Amino acid sequence: MGLTIIEKILQKHSTSKRLEDFIYANLDFCFGNDITAPLAVKEFEQARFRSVFNTKKIGLICDHFAPARDLKAANNVKKLKEFAKEYSIKHFYDIDKCGVEHAFLPESGIVKPGELIIGADSHTCTYGALGAASFGVGSTDLAVAMKEGKCWFRHPETIKFVYEGKLSPWLSGKDLILHTIGRIGVDGALYKVMEFTGSAIKKLPMDDRFTMCNMAIEAGGKTGVIEADETTFKYVKKALPKIKKINIYKSDKDASYSEVIEINVGKMEPQVSCPHLPSNVKGVSKLKNIKLDQVVIGSCTNGRISDLEIASKILKGKKIKKGLRAIVIPATPNIYKEAEKKKFLEIFHKAGFMVSAATCGPCLGGHTGILDDNEVGLATTNRNFIGRMGSPKSFVYLSSPAVAAASCITGKITHPDEVL
Repeated sequence: MGLTIIEKILQKHSTSKRLEDFIYANLDFCFGNDITAPLAVKEFEQARFRSVFNTKKIGLICDHFAPARDLKAANNVKKLKEFAKEYSIKHFYDIDKCGVEHAFLPESGIVKPGELIIGADSHTCTYGALGAASFGVGSTDLAVAMKEGKCWFRHPETIKFVYEGKLSPWLSGKDLILHTIGRIGVDGALYKVMEFTGSAIKKLPMDDRFTMCNMAIEAGGKTGVIEADETTFKYVKKALPKIKKINIYKSDKDASYSEVIEINVGKMEPQVSCPHLPSNVKGVSKLKNIKLDQVVIGSCTNGRISDLEIASKILKGKKIKKGLRAIVIPATPNIYKEAEKKKFLEIFHKAGFMVSAATCGPCLGGHTGILDDNEVGLATTNRNFIGRMGSPKSFVYLSSPAVAAASCITGKITHPDEVL
């Protein structure tokens, strides 16, 4: 019996070189952020560990409550900075140097195809877009991993999703993954790998692939993964110009899948996730009368340069609806600089947006855009649970940057074609 991509990577990294029900595997990289890593550091110290397994394979990335929203947040960053200094950890990054972790780590070449990665953040599954095995874990797991360089995994099953057909204008990876979550539910892939394949996936640019794998967790998935190809190599080559080859793992033709789901994208319209679950998905044409108080374009899901480009094309020469709060957050300082160079930020400013420094901020109801009681928000983020962006009495819709930009102009959820 053949093996899937994830099975091959786990077997390669297994300390026993075998695929068993439970696998103890060597890690290529492990990391946490300014919310989860301080907890890991606390556990690390309570366990009386006195060394780390590799100073170059641990990351401490400050992005969630940064720029520091309050004294506690500032103290968390300080604690991580001191820990990094004490153990000579190379990859400590404050907000001015990194931005949102799941955009920054691939952009910088710190995570690569074929690697086994864990992060104390559920959206670590994002790096499956590179053809890597990347899993979210708890802070205690991270504490042990920083010491041992290893982690336990239960052997996961894989669901194969095959996307065929031609993507219509304005359709993106965000729409494909929202449709998929709507189809299988928030627990449809519980502890399973979501392997995305098919002709439509092969044509997707890297940013859209990141978006799809990023939201695998919203279907209960252990991770998402896409086979590395020439598109992947070009992306990695930009981050690491000196790299000559990447590790590409392909699922065998006779690999075992728990299920194969085929999806035709040919007649799909832009998708919107309605309150209060990512699986409550409808086509944008069915949501014409949803008035908005706030729109956020950004996050680890859709804060990359192509996302900003799509939104700016729709907004160029236009103004946001009077009374609407519109926020755009380039996911990293480099994305911010590129957006500024290409005049995207100028377009956002002229349209009436507030342009923020890179941060997770509003996505988790942290800062930079909190919703009050009965307010309605549309965001390009990944979750819309009750209270996710502020008040438990608020309402959050999720969409692609294209739909978000169009909706800013009308003040209600809108198809891009209606404003062009």
